[in-house]
Amino acid sequence: MTAPLPLEGITVVSLEQAVAAPFATRQLADLGARVIKVERPGPGDFARGYDESVHGQSSYFVWLNRSKESVTLDIKTPGGREVLEKLLGEADVFVQNLAPGAARRLGLGADDLAARHPQLITCDISGYGNTGPWARRKAYDLLVQCETGVVSLTGSPDEPAKVGISIADIAAGMYAYSGILTALYERRATGTARPVEVSLFEALAEWMGSPAYYTAYSGTQPARVGAQHATIAPYGPYDAADGRTVLLAIQNEREWKSFCAVFLDDEPLATDPRFHKGSSRVARREELNAIVAARFAELDADDAVELLDEAKVANARLNSVTEFWEHPVLSGRDRWREVDTPGGSVKALLPPATPGGLVPRMGPVPAVGEHTDSVLRGLGYETASILTLRADGAV
Repeated sequence: MTAPLPLEGITVVSLEQAVAAPFATRQLADLGARVIKVERPGPGDFARGYDESVHGQSSYFVWLNRSKESVTLDIKTPGGREVLEKLLGEADVFVQNLAPGAARRLGLGADDLAARHPQLITCDISGYGNTGPWARRKAYDLLVQCETGVVSLTGSPDEPAKVGISIADIAAGMYAYSGILTALYERRATGTARPVEVSLFEALAEWMGSPAYYTAYSGTQPARVGAQHATIAPYGPYDAADGRTVLLAIQNEREWKSFCAVFLDDEPLATDPRFHKGSSRVARREELNAIVAARFAELDADDAVELLDEAKVANARLNSVTEFWEHPVLSGRDRWREVDTPGGSVKALLPPATPGGLVPRMGPVPAVGEHTDSVLRGLGYETASILTLRADGAV
């Protein structure tokens, strides 16, 4: 018999769309929370339409929405609003990432909800915060990457580039998840339900800590150096003789000395005045890279990795997404499970952090409104009342 999950008995109602809020609530569902996802009647969460790559479904939606119940509500109708209020009256957590200001205009701001539902923990996810000069400004992942300076750090010297995954959304979703867990812990200890607020901008601003400090106190912004490290060398990709790419990372002087002796077969280079300390190696990056690249050009990727391992220098192959999908660590650690979706079964990774001895929930991805009738019945609605709600366009 499996142990109960830590969030069993917790109900989350989420007016969510896109990435940040669904990522937060999916993690709550992984740990046993009942997550009721409120979607628009008809198309539902617009992220369902991002692509059709997974059995005709969006890759984003399949990733972010397993183990949830989908309920369609038009919360601007009296009937839809009544249903939402009943849901909130029985919920522990309310999450929303509607357009700027929309929740407050609907009477769903944290203060309004605290007055009507004092037991309810609210979590507002916005682009730039609910107050301040940019409170009403729209925000999407790439725009926030630009505003926080991430894009100015990423790419080649000639061209900036965004990070290839939605890091602003993911960062906000992670902080929303941890903030909700903290609020649940405090409510259990003190009885006080505190609101949680997360913005994409402030979540990613936290991740900018190192380059922000470096720039503010050195007076120089870290350079864009592609897949190399802006402030450490050698650290980055090199092409082996067989055309494959291997990355290496020198972290300290001990590794630098070992790298010179074992991999480069040039022990004196470790104490060469041009490269004898980290800042010198960064200052002469091009000269050093030419030496390292020449050695890689003599070796196949497998031989290069073998020598780097012998030197105890961290390294990695530059994998494609397909190679990641087939990675031996994922299969060797039994990280894959099967999850049902409306279009068919898919592989899904177990959550990265699960308390020992517990089996995370890996439930199906819902169709739009799949659970509307069952949730309404759970709230006490009879068949006739449900039919009326449908006729009015409320659900």
